[in-house]
Amino acid sequence: MMNLRIAATLIAATALTACGSAPQRSSGIDRAPGSSTPATKGGGFYLDDGPGANAPANLESIPDAVPKNEPLNRATMRPYAVMGRNYTPMTRVEPYRARGVASWYGRRYHGKQTSSGELYDMYGMTAAHTVLPIPSYVRVTNISNSKSVIVRINDRGPFISDRLIDLSYTAAWKLGIVAGGSGLVDVETIIPGTTPAAEPPPVATAKPLAAPTIEVTALPPVAPAAAAPVAPAIPATSTTKIAASGSYLQFGAFGVQANADSYLARLQSQADWLAGTLRVHSNDGVFRVQAGPFPSEAAAREAAERATQLLGSKPVVVNR
Repeated sequence: MMNLRIAATLIAATALTACGSAPQRSSGIDRAPGSSTPATKGGGFYLDDGPGANAPANLESIPDAVPKNEPLNRATMRPYAVMGRNYTPMTRVEPYRARGVASWYGRRYHGKQTSSGELYDMYGMTAAHTVLPIPSYVRVTNISNSKSVIVRINDRGPFISDRLIDLSYTAAWKLGIVAGGSGLVDVETIIPGTTPAAEPPPVATAKPLAAPTIEVTALPPVAPAAAAPVAPAIPATSTTKIAASGSYLQFGAFGVQANADSYLARLQSQADWLAGTLRVHSNDGVFRVQAGPFPSEAAAREAAERATQLLGSKPVVVNR
């Protein structure tokens, strides 16, 4: 389905050149003069898209997607380009949070093949994202009314303007953005087997054509803990690329280096037993706060359990 969506995007781009105004698949996104804050406006549906003629009467009772561990689709991990912009999909499910504009797609794609190979069901609880793993699960929260849903990522897109995520018709309806065509939302990955924060902190607004802004839950103050064996200490400096292979603890990933450096400093002050191993690993425009390398994966998991108990935030063990 991504090929169909890309073709539609290219057609839209051609129309933009011809008439000087962006065609809209569901509803347009404008920016207030002198402001970087996205604002939604009403508009007609693009071509033959829109709600179905016989939508189910029980949309409210359709359950959210249920997060579970699934094998990732390797075919959707390859880097790709659309309209001159390069995308590098994530290759593992990891902490991710971003704020941006959500739109939705309906009958024009209903029954068509998605990037995952599945058929798109506009009455299911699914969504499209440009780089999140396929399949993976996210919580989407409407900023204007605090309504929240959980959807399964199984497609690529959106590729027009500064949109962050494309929702199924039902997901958009439950969030209250069908009528307007779009809305400002928070998107947060749900990692099966973990419990997301009940009230996540605010996140920065995503900017047009920029890497997604990713945030993590603030860490509570903790009491000093006795030293424990960790990997050999390395100088605690600012952002750098970690070349050493081995097992690492990943505490969070950010789209803005300054946010990663700030979080790194907080961890260094609250987890002095890890301070000598903490670094920010930069790759593909994402800044990952990590500790390590540890002498073995078992040692990394032991340190992860200690961090969970002392810091209230469970890091993910990654290997490279």
